[in-house]
Amino acid sequence: MAKIVTFGEIMLRLAPNGYYRFFQNDQMQATFGGGEANVAVSLANYGMDVSFVTKLPTHAIGQAAVNSLRYFGVDTSDIVRGGDRVGIYYLEKGASQRGSVCIYDRAHSAIQEADPSDFDWDKIFDGAEWFHFTGITPALGPNVVEICRDACKAAKAHGVKISCDLNYRGKLWTRAEARAAMTDLCQYVDVCISNEEDAKDVFGIEAENTDIYGGKLNKEGYKSVAKQLADKFGFEKVAITLRTSISASDNDWAAMLYDGTDYCFSKEYHLRITDRVGGGDSFGGGLIYALMNGKSTQDAVEFAVAASALKHSVEGDYNRVTVSEVEKLSGGDGSGRVQR
Repeated sequence: MAKIVTFGEIMLRLAPNGYYRFFQNDQMQATFGGGEANVAVSLANYGMDVSFVTKLPTHAIGQAAVNSLRYFGVDTSDIVRGGDRVGIYYLEKGASQRGSVCIYDRAHSAIQEADPSDFDWDKIFDGAEWFHFTGITPALGPNVVEICRDACKAAKAHGVKISCDLNYRGKLWTRAEARAAMTDLCQYVDVCISNEEDAKDVFGIEAENTDIYGGKLNKEGYKSVAKQLADKFGFEKVAITLRTSISASDNDWAAMLYDGTDYCFSKEYHLRITDRVGGGDSFGGGLIYALMNGKSTQDAVEFAVAASALKHSVEGDYNRVTVSEVEKLSGGDGSGRVQR
């Protein structure tokens, strides 16, 4: 069985070509993506044994989603087949001062209407070492909160480490709903991943003297955020990504990893963005890889941030980079020179 298990929704992504606005022409690119699926692909690209679990219809679109994962070597054997819909999201990529736009069409998708009895978590976690999910998945409905709870309980029973990216999505549920569900689920989590907004939106914990919309981040304030999260839930580690948004095209990108003792900040990268969707997921995939391979707290956050910095240059949800490419960047070579 796979050593790493991720669980969530994979969706069909429909996006205009390049930086066109919706229906600026009559073409859209069709690809697949979704938080935990993106993490699974990253880990597969790093040579890890990883499985993605979800529920998908048996029709051609559902099978195409499965095939997109198989292409990268992700284990799809525990995907449940059934239901009628694959969730869709429409993406208009932003540029300069025009922000990106994401429109969901995921109501009544197969995973949203899944039943807890669909998943045999004891079988799924047999031989597993790590389980990852995000706050997007329980946001799909009370039944999916229950499925996530069942998965976390089974993971704990099997001695599996659990990571969760809070990933608050205001278009899917309210802050009150998120706080109630995530307070319950986070009691099982070992490694929490957040950003400058999620901790505030979900748990009301925020860094002082920070203006995320004005491009001002007080990095020192996030030490307090990480410690409050760790103290509240007993997390072994808390990772906080730090994005300074200069415009839709230009961001500064870094992160902090707190291990209960040390607060390790990564180097900061200036990003010229090709596609930022999946950037947080690529950080999560990089962090899981680094921690499972015994990297120190500092080296783990450097690897995860470098992996995510590279993702911002890659079209689509999936991060199509290798360990050697990430290590080259984290080691200080960000020149972008042609490799011959």
